[in-house]
Amino acid sequence: MNHTTDNRAQLLQDWLHSLFDMVENSFKPVSGDASFRRYFRFIAKNEMGLEQLSLIAVDAPPELEDSQRFIDIALLLSEHKLPAPQIYMASDNGFYVQQDFGDQLLLGCLNESSADHLYAIAMNHIAAMQQVDSSSLPNYNSELLQIEMRLFTDWYLVKHLNHTLTDSDKQILASTYQLLEGNALEQPQAFVHRDYHSRNLMVLDYDKLGIIDFQDAVRGPITYDLVSLLRDCYTDWPQQKIDSWIKQFMSGLPNQYDHSQFVRWFDLMGMQRHLKAIGIFSRLNYRDKKSSYLSDIPHTMNYVLTISNKYKELKPFHTFVSKLI
Repeated sequence: MNHTTDNRAQLLQDWLHSLFDMVENSFKPVSGDASFRRYFRFIAKNEMGLEQLSLIAVDAPPELEDSQRFIDIALLLSEHKLPAPQIYMASDNGFYVQQDFGDQLLLGCLNESSADHLYAIAMNHIAAMQQVDSSSLPNYNSELLQIEMRLFTDWYLVKHLNHTLTDSDKQILASTYQLLEGNALEQPQAFVHRDYHSRNLMVLDYDKLGIIDFQDAVRGPITYDLVSLLRDCYTDWPQQKIDSWIKQFMSGLPNQYDHSQFVRWFDLMGMQRHLKAIGIFSRLNYRDKKSSYLSDIPHTMNYVLTISNKYKELKPFHTFVSKLI
């Protein structure tokens, strides 16, 4: 840990002491995520010093993270009765205090007997989020979609595989990215969490999930959060299961869609997301020195190869990537 982050941790503690009667030595780091935010758990006493409340303090350096965005979206979701953490205090230098959702990730609770129940709750939350007014959010537009897919080109193909792109390679990538962009933009657009998966959903009790890490929310394609959940980079379900969950989700939507059209939207949206994820996992290793994410690439790449083999328009991309890896 460098001197700057050490210094911020001390400043954060000083700020917390000015606001709360903290239990001594209760300030402890909580495992972080792929961002520059850091999380700390601490225990606060009430005025009488009797009851104790566990809270999460967040350090989001303003030059690297937009904590106001997180706070605004937390309020927006809470207004719609969605389980976002309550925000108690915030400072203008990137510190804030939020409700403690505990440590139980959805990922650790998923198994063959629990998945139907837990995914039903998670899918209900997606349907509810899609009813939230997203007009104030950035659009998931052509530029953003292309920037994300280029992470795959720059950080995975060129940096990680050390591959020099030929003109033919560039043409295949450009037409693939164009196809995936068109698929995203032709879908109905709604509130998109943008990182809705089993490591960003907390199990609060058997029938309740908490939603975190939504600060990058946008107005975008209606299949995005669903494919993030059902085909996330850390779980693997039989296709039959995924098909049944897609049908279940579709049955709860206010509008009816053609099933094969929706599945195509879902598949190609997933491919766009997985290309981005592979690029980000590579970047986390080379730029941010977080090497553990490299182990998530093979599983994520498996999705890319499966889907690119399913659609004839993606066969050139499938052949190109298969040869490389």
